[in-house]
Amino acid sequence: MKWNLLTSETVQVVKLPEDIYPIDFHWFPKTNAKKQTQGEMFVLTSSDGKFHLISKLGRVEKSVEAHSGAVLAGRWNYEGTALVTVGEDGQIKIWSKSGMLRSTLAQQGTPVYSVAWGPDSEKLIYTSGKQLIIKPLQPNAKVLQWKAHDGIILKVDWNAVNDQIISAGEDCKYKVWDSYGRLLYSSPSHEYPVTSVAWAPDGELFAVGSFHTLRLCDKTGWSYALEKPNTGSIFNIAWSIDGTQIAGACGNGHVIFAHVVEQHWEWKNFEITLTKRRTMQVRNVLNDALDLLEFRDRVIKASLNYGNLVVSTSLQCYVFSTKNWNTPLIFDLKEGTVSLILQTERHFLLVDGGSLFLYSYEGRLISSPKFPGMRADILNYQTVSLSNDTIAIKDKSDEKLIYVFDALSGKLHGDGKPLTHKLEVVEIALDQKGPANERKIAYIDKNRDLYITPVRRFGKEQRVVKIGTMVLTLAWNDTANILCGLQDNHFTAWYYPNVVYVDKDLLPKTIFEKDASEFGKNPQIVSFVGNRVTVRRADGSLVHTNISPYPAILHEYVTSSKWEEAVRLCRFVKDQTLWACLAAMAVASKDMTTAEVAYASIGEIDKVQYINGIKDLPSKESRLANTLLFNGNVQDAETVLLQAGLIYQAIRININLYNWERALELAVKHKTHVDTVLAYRQKYLEDFNKQETNKRFLQYAEGVVVEWDKIKAKIEMELAKERDHISGSAAPSVRSSISSVR
Repeated sequence: MKWNLLTSETVQVVKLPEDIYPIDFHWFPKTNAKKQTQGEMFVLTSSDGKFHLISKLGRVEKSVEAHSGAVLAGRWNYEGTALVTVGEDGQIKIWSKSGMLRSTLAQQGTPVYSVAWGPDSEKLIYTSGKQLIIKPLQPNAKVLQWKAHDGIILKVDWNAVNDQIISAGEDCKYKVWDSYGRLLYSSPSHEYPVTSVAWAPDGELFAVGSFHTLRLCDKTGWSYALEKPNTGSIFNIAWSIDGTQIAGACGNGHVIFAHVVEQHWEWKNFEITLTKRRTMQVRNVLNDALDLLEFRDRVIKASLNYGNLVVSTSLQCYVFSTKNWNTPLIFDLKEGTVSLILQTERHFLLVDGGSLFLYSYEGRLISSPKFPGMRADILNYQTVSLSNDTIAIKDKSDEKLIYVFDALSGKLHGDGKPLTHKLEVVEIALDQKGPANERKIAYIDKNRDLYITPVRRFGKEQRVVKIGTMVLTLAWNDTANILCGLQDNHFTAWYYPNVVYVDKDLLPKTIFEKDASEFGKNPQIVSFVGNRVTVRRADGSLVHTNISPYPAILHEYVTSSKWEEAVRLCRFVKDQTLWACLAAMAVASKDMTTAEVAYASIGEIDKVQYINGIKDLPSKESRLANTLLFNGNVQDAETVLLQAGLIYQAIRININLYNWERALELAVKHKTHVDTVLAYRQKYLEDFNKQETNKRFLQYAEGVVVEWDKIKAKIEMELAKERDHISGSAAPSVRSSISSVR
């Protein structure tokens, strides 16, 4: 039978012969159907050991002898290139899409009641009595098997977006697992066996069916809603492609339809609830004003952030401003199956069908980023991130790669190569504020380590720094570049993550930590707006926690170069973390006067002295080079000095850092101060009672006579030369390197 849900009309598709008793059926996946005709077909399994390929119009295209005994389940893979069937005979068979047998994957001693494909269509999970088994398609690959329930397992489903598994059994429980077979959630016992489970396409929800019972659950397992329809057992559940409705096959011969309603969105003082399929209620908690938003078609997805509400229905996209609920901007959608909406201050991203679209809040299409092999249909909040100028997407086929796009052009950043990490990446997030060339991305890898790296690469190196361990979940603030995360029973806020590129020693001093045991096991950060962080606990309840408002104010002052106000704020608050943030921010902005005050306030006297030395230098190149040295950017400091024509200074930097080979290389290349390098090298070896073993130094030592008087005279000449050229292109001062040698 076929139902039209809009008009409620019912059509008989096919009348099967008397001896065929259908057991399971599955539509050919529509999203990737190459030919329209292929997408208009389904597989039907029956009790006579056959499966049948049937067209939308009801014609049986092919019947294939598959198993001895009933064929209990049949499933297409995500691409529609293969079909799996399982039967009472305990066999798992893989077929081509035309119904030719490719292989018998496994043989069990017990009937296999349910089967599901893994996200990449490379693995299968199937039931075997009380056991669940994950088997890769490659021969001889490792099989994962575990006891999952205390009764026979009746149903299993595996979601492509979140890579999690749900199972249902005769022990009256449903359970959530990760793809390694680790238990994430086990439900309390129901009165009756749980007969069906099914994931929503986007992996945020799943539905559970039992006797007279239909339950809607969050991906972490806890239950949103429970209905008690008079249906008998619900034996099978299917979701609509947009994830807003489900259909259930009931034991009393009926089909039950259900719609997901009462979704809830919050931002600052606004609460929005989807009260009916096509109606939203907006409540302003400041003055209790209520607004009703009516839509022509049913609401599929919505997002509320940055003062805008973006709603997608099955045909159109609506953009409301929180200042005006009466006149939304409306434009038509390409496919109308929006699975994800991400917002930033300036624009928003829609994942619609197999593509990504970036729109401005005026409804103008800005770009549509793509990379080879992109699977847009399985993107979620953890695997795609958006800022005003950048889009980052984690690659699904190789999870160590992150593709970074320019938001306005939709083109890949830089040389077109993705960011590469040594391990699989689990979650990514872009910071929201500041100029595009300082954009940072934070990501958590499989070991739960937190890393941060600039999005734009300067030179060849990708400057990745680890800033946290055992991090479960993270979020950037919407108004300042403050990062928060939950790590190992602690809530942590990194007030100024950029500190790792300015003065790494300050990182521990710019972090705020507090106990997070109240959040329980496996909490998730939902949002970080202003100074309020919203966390969802494992039981579904929302808990709010606050951080100090001062770091965000400090960020604001520094962004607009209000250094005096920033110092005044730190003096008023009297907090070491704030002073440490200011010190790093001042060095990053090359404001050494403020940096000196801040470092003095946290007792870093050695750095105060160094900064004093920098401030006294005569030329700006000299000050810049020494500031870069302070940040640890030796290469950049050397480049600045060489460009300014101060070869001795550049050589001296390397001598101070014991980069002897580089110092000699520069001296030889520029034909000056070779004797100076050799003299300091000799002094160094004498101080430590060592013998010269470096061949290059031995080679040059033969032809050069070291005379300290001459060397000192040459240095004095350099000093005098610099003092004479304090103009714009003046050579950086020698004093700095001498003072640092002392």
